[in-house]
Amino acid sequence: MFGFGRTSPRKTTARLAAITVNGRELPLTVRENARATRMTLRIEPGGQALKLTVPRGLPDRDVDEFLTRHHGWLMTRLARVTEAGPLTQDKTIAIRGVDHRIEMTGKLRGLAEETEIDGVPTLRVSGAEEHVGRRVSDHLKRVARRELDAAVRMHAATLGKPVRAIAYKDTKSRWGSCTSQGNLAFSWRIAMAPDFVIDYLAAHEVAHLKEMNHGPDFWATCLELCPRTKEAKRWLKQNGSRLFAVTF
Repeated sequence: MFGFGRTSPRKTTARLAAITVNGRELPLTVRENARATRMTLRIEPGGQALKLTVPRGLPDRDVDEFLTRHHGWLMTRLARVTEAGPLTQDKTIAIRGVDHRIEMTGKLRGLAEETEIDGVPTLRVSGAEEHVGRRVSDHLKRVARRELDAAVRMHAATLGKPVRAIAYKDTKSRWGSCTSQGNLAFSWRIAMAPDFVIDYLAAHEVAHLKEMNHGPDFWATCLELCPRTKEAKRWLKQNGSRLFAVTF
């Protein structure tokens, strides 16, 4: 059913497969991990491929049964991801958790501007339509920088920890990172999430300035900085793939 095939005659830790979901054939990488105790299925950013991590030596039959059981889940999640696509006139983009209708201004120059037209949150975008994606992403980068810079300063002050630098990137799967030198990095795509999720991400990375792990003390620090930590984690788990899937 899923078309498994070894990548080479010799023993490897990865197998290639194909799976059909909602009429689409998607590549599936089955990766064996000696430390894995259960199977973990992941939709790659953009919904164009799947990755399944399995315990080493698990028979293909068990993998096939696992995928069959989770076929409905895959259909639902992939449908959400593929709702996103290239941005054009009248499509919507979330900004701080609020959907904004994209409207072309007809002007050649100018920054994207958030406004409200007839009670509808709107993002007015200048330039040619083929440049809409870049204009919108530039706006989201400004929003991310403004909101996260402020939240990081606040949380770092609470802990009395210095922040050396903050960088913004378009990562494929990670929302943020923190080094022992105090360098923080964030995915600017978080600007599409609600404010409490943005605040959580800032709190999460700042908490690493105190606890460079994910142990109980780290999560206690997160809760101290952001009381909605659990809610924000749940939101990202349910909606994060949709943000990574937006094509700019």
